[in-house]
Amino acid sequence: MSVTDEYPREGAVDLSVAGGVATIEFSHPKGNSLPARVLRLLAEQMTAVGARDDVRVIALRSAREGPFCAGASFDELSAIQDEIAGKRFFLGFAHLILAMTRCPKPIVTRVQGKVVGGGVGVVAASDYVIATEHAQLRLSELAVGIGPFVVGPAIERKIGPGAFSAMALDADWRSAKWALDVGLYAGIHDSVSGLDSAFEGFVNQLAKSNPEATARIKATLWEGTDHWDRLLDERAEMSGRLVLSAHTRRALEAFKTR
Repeated sequence: MSVTDEYPREGAVDLSVAGGVATIEFSHPKGNSLPARVLRLLAEQMTAVGARDDVRVIALRSAREGPFCAGASFDELSAIQDEIAGKRFFLGFAHLILAMTRCPKPIVTRVQGKVVGGGVGVVAASDYVIATEHAQLRLSELAVGIGPFVVGPAIERKIGPGAFSAMALDADWRSAKWALDVGLYAGIHDSVSGLDSAFEGFVNQLAKSNPEATARIKATLWEGTDHWDRLLDERAEMSGRLVLSAHTRRALEAFKTR
């Protein structure tokens, strides 16, 4: 089914459930980017399917065969006019990360193409990620005058402070092999067909596992993150202030005209 919304904006989140697998697919015509609406719908679906007895694993994917996720919506970032609106926007990422990490079901994510900014946070908040060798990643936030503050805790937890600081301080593309080596990806494949075969096989295998055991594994994977409600709220407020700076406004306008 397609998750509907009262606001007529672009972007969608679709859900299907079969054989213990809840497949959540998000889409947006601009590189599967993440405007506030899509972030909210994703968080709501993660919470809802996590509570369903007929779901044992969540398969997360984005539409089409282009980028996996282009990150935050530049149109929405540019439209922010005050700190309250800024914090509200970045809380969308916070709420999604919290929904993913606290969902009692394991989240397996399919990454078919490039991943930017907030999309890297989605990858890091997943429990198991399979990608193609074309699925490069980059954190581009500093290039527009902000930083990966909200998604940072999930990324740093997965790859460690050294690799995270390298990603945060420059906007160089990291290869899928690099992501595999640091633990963001669990496996990479040389084609989309190979990715799909591995993804579907692993998801179906996991759906047959002892649900109590997988729930306990999921809980241990995210032990020590109980304080993230407060932490991510503070990071969203920080980002909401930075996005209003003159430096960031100029950078956003420059990116929009490219």
